[in-house]
Amino acid sequence: MSARSWPSSPLAAAGRAFTLLVQPPTHLGFDGRGFDSLPDEILPLERLRALLLAPQTSVEVRDAVWRELVVRARRDGPAWVVAAVGIALPGLRHVAGLLSAGWRGDTRDLDAELLSGFVERLTTIDLQPPRVVGRLIDAGLRAARKARDADSDAQLIHTDVTGPIAPVQPWDHPDLVLARAVAAGVIDADEANLIAATRLENATLAQAGARIGITASLASSWRLKAERRLLESIREGDLAFVPLRPRRRRRRSGATQQRVAATQQRMAAAQQRVAPTGGATQQRVAATQQRTAAAQQRIGAAAATQQRRAVGSLLGGSAAADVVLATQQRAFVGKTSDRAAAGVGAPGIGAAPA
Repeated sequence: MSARSWPSSPLAAAGRAFTLLVQPPTHLGFDGRGFDSLPDEILPLERLRALLLAPQTSVEVRDAVWRELVVRARRDGPAWVVAAVGIALPGLRHVAGLLSAGWRGDTRDLDAELLSGFVERLTTIDLQPPRVVGRLIDAGLRAARKARDADSDAQLIHTDVTGPIAPVQPWDHPDLVLARAVAAGVIDADEANLIAATRLENATLAQAGARIGITASLASSWRLKAERRLLESIREGDLAFVPLRPRRRRRRSGATQQRVAATQQRMAAAQQRVAPTGGATQQRVAATQQRTAAAQQRIGAAAATQQRRAVGSLLGGSAAADVVLATQQRAFVGKTSDRAAAGVGAPGIGAAPA
């Protein structure tokens, strides 16, 4: 293959290298035996990638396969490094698209940093926590963002208007960081309020603990554990793309009310036609009344859903319902016994482990 035909984009070059790697007769294979929901045979790597992307493949199986891929990349040399990059290529391309939004420079530089961060993280990543491939891609994302921000800092900003200008991204208010951590399940509303009151508002632990009905020593324990989880999630980049605005939902209460009104009109007309001996008509009226009552219950449920507010005073709006990160698995570790002993809790928080 000539140098002219080789792709100039780093991600396209990685895809070409993966394609050549899996070609017979020297293609690599992955032993699917011993992995649930995978065929009991030697799988070509392109088929393995398709299986990992399939929605019916569980998160546990994906993590188990990626632990094996990372071990082989460390042990068996560059071929398995190329294999790991090729299998993760769909996720890397998605992140590369996010990075290139609004970027006026050469996107190939960002792609190169993305791949470098991914490959470097292969040698150091801890294989025990979940989201193995997600944390690998996050490492590449952080490396690319660091390079992009450094390049942005070096660019001059020309303006003819005297006045303040926006800082270089990323910027954020501490309250918004805490709100994202609550939305992601890293900490809960009580812990966020403790951190905000004692770190940002100069309140004492006794004062902040009294607001939620716990002692100063218990408040100190909660804050220490919450800040450790918060620091880890910030370092891992778990809060980078957590939305705080809720998705717009279609309001169906108006259409439901119209259907209920029409049903009530039909019921009233049926009652007028009821004769003293009209047993069958009375049965139809009773069935219509039951349907009306069920529709009214649906209206009440819809209204309650629309009026539901976000947990804690920091969010200011309903949290996104689809924000479920793997950090929820450790959000309340070591705190359950403290809450049970204190008899308090954060109402409205029902974050279940992913």
